[in-house]
Order: sequence, then structure tokens, then C-alpha cells
Amino acid sequence: VQLQASGGGLVQAGESLRLSCTASGFTLDYYNIGWFRQAPGKEREGVSSLSSHDDSAIYAESVKGRFTSSRDNNKITVYLQMNNLKPEDTAIYYCATSREQDYTNWSHYDYWGQGTLVTVSS
Repeated sequence: VQLQASGGGLVQAGESLRLSCTASGFTLDYYNIGWFRQAPGKEREGVSSLSSHDDSAIYAESVKGRFTSSRDNNKITVYLQMNNLKPEDTAIYYCATSREQDYTNWSHYDYWGQGTLVTVSS
């Protein structure tokens, strides 16, 4: 089983990117899906958390109104749509899964995929 984030790249401030989190060997429909990021020299932080129950989502204050997480009907892909990107969004982005009921608890995420680098130039 594997989880892989993809879709990163180099963009200018104000532009958009859509990241994908794709599972192989299992489906994502019964998992909460979290997006996290780690900028150089900083600790990893939670960006969004998507509930397995009803697709409710929470977002970090720094990305609210700009980022949206959603599931693909194929059950193996979750997206993070990132609009109006800012230089401070530059980081490696990871997706992760959790089976815990409380999807709002970042510490519940325990299975991680490989990250994808997002670089936003000013």
C-alpha cells in the first residue's frame, strides 16, 4: 500500500496549483485525509483535514478561503486546490490518513505519503 502526493511545482504569487494525494493498494473513502506542509527550517503544520464521514473539512487559519480539499469519485484520490498562493506557502506538502473519529485532531494522522514541493515566488 502506498500514498503519494503530487502536483507541486514553481508558481508565482497569486497563481493556483492543485495537489493530488493518490492511494495505491487501498481506497481512501473510509479515511480522514490530512494535508500537511513543512517549510525549510520550520516544523510540519497541518493545512487541512477532510472527514471520512461527511467530507467536512477544517483548514489552518493561514490558508482559509484560499485552499480547498475534496475527494475524487474514484475513491483513491483527494485534492488540495490552492488558490492565490503566497510566498509563505512554499513548503513540501504531504498527505496522510487517519481512521480516528475526530478528524480535527492533527495528531491522529499516522500514515504518510511522500511529499511534493511547492515553491511560490514573489
